[in-house]
Amino acid sequence: MLGIDIVSIERMQRLVARFGIKGLRRFLSADEINLCYKDSSKAFNISRIAGFWAAKEACAKALGVGICKELSFLDMTISKDSKNAPLMNLTQSKMREFGIDEIALSISHDGGFAIAAVLCKRCEKA
Repeated sequence: MLGIDIVSIERMQRLVARFGIKGLRRFLSADEINLCYKDSSKAFNISRIAGFWAAKEACAKALGVGICKELSFLDMTISKDSKNAPLMNLTQSKMREFGIDEIALSISHDGGFAIAAVLCKRCEKA
């Protein structure tokens, strides 16, 4: 199942300017927020924040539910592998609920936009 989302980086800039870290906590975990700092100055990498938003929206679309009671932003987490590539995970209960055993994620930024594509692989039936 495939989901794709695109978001304006400027939109995320406005969100951060208006709500700060409290706004980020509505859709990012503490570990994800830490990944969004540019450096030790504690300035945010807004492109990365936009990419994470798009990734979570794309995942929800791949699962066919959108962001709702059935799947919240915080049911999904984004991390990085040893080569700094993004990884998408769901909570174990959501993986079981949706019958997913693998998720692939790609994020890109260009021209003032962040885009993400998520591919969810269903568990093989025995």
